[in-house]
Amino acid sequence: MNKQLIYGDIGGTKTLLQIAELKNGTVHEQGAHRYRSSEYSDFADILTDFLDRISATGIHCKPITACFAVAGPVVAQQAQLTNLPWQMSAAQIAQTFLIPHVKLLNDFEAAALAVEILTPSDLASLQQGREQAHAMRVILGAGTGMGVAWLAWQKDSYQPISTEAGHVDFAPTSALQIRLLETLQKKFPHVSVERLLSGAGLTHIFNFLQTTSTEFSSPAPSHLDEEDSGATVTALAIEQNHPVAVRSLELFAEIYGAYAGNLALTGLCRNGVYIAGGIAPRIIHILRAGGFMRAFCNKGRFSKLMHDIPVQVITNPSVSLLGAKRKAQDLLHVQT
Repeated sequence: MNKQLIYGDIGGTKTLLQIAELKNGTVHEQGAHRYRSSEYSDFADILTDFLDRISATGIHCKPITACFAVAGPVVAQQAQLTNLPWQMSAAQIAQTFLIPHVKLLNDFEAAALAVEILTPSDLASLQQGREQAHAMRVILGAGTGMGVAWLAWQKDSYQPISTEAGHVDFAPTSALQIRLLETLQKKFPHVSVERLLSGAGLTHIFNFLQTTSTEFSSPAPSHLDEEDSGATVTALAIEQNHPVAVRSLELFAEIYGAYAGNLALTGLCRNGVYIAGGIAPRIIHILRAGGFMRAFCNKGRFSKLMHDIPVQVITNPSVSLLGAKRKAQDLLHVQT
């Protein structure tokens, strides 16, 4: 008997939904659509539109399982998105859309589920290290927010552990970073890692360097709006070689590397650190330039250990969707 499943990646910027059918043990995708999350008042509106679109193609929509990766903490199968005024409830989705089994996952918990099914083409190495079988892993990534999840070996497989580690304090590691922290403390009551490494983080860094440093003599823009996502800074650096934008990306990479190293050291992640998120693949040349890994490994007496930890960038942009798909399939098998 064929069984239908829905899965999705629900973020502050975009929402991607897919519907598929399990037939003869193989999942066959039947349709997909991408949405701008901010254009909808809640997730139910998006799911309604998606099901209507699929039905309009002649496909009968009657999924029996659904799994959604959500950019925010999930508690008792309810979620408040971190960067959107949406509240999601697995029970409410199941009741409204008549889907018997619905599961919500933190988006990085979902991404963690996908790590084991990634192929070599989905990864770009920053440090080969020496893998230690069954040791801890961590996956982190900058996007609209900073996501982090652990992977712990239990019995015979890795199990994801969701976190909100992106909201820990930003810990500067140089005189320049200390000045950056002091500047941001004048604007924000709490300066988290997420404040620097996601959302408008690159914009904060760019504006700080542009207004406080005397080493640059650069053309406009002299200041960027704080709502800027960082895409402008990245474009200025890559396309125009704008000196402040280039230095902003370098400083971003140093902060990112130090933070990734802190997570790796905290969890003794001897079996891998995985860098996800939309920006990392676009600035892979910056991450490979040296600053990221120097900051990653600069842990004093534990620097040698840090050099042994494999570090890879996930280049597949749909990693959270892959994890949601995997969990939806697992739910199907449970119901069999």
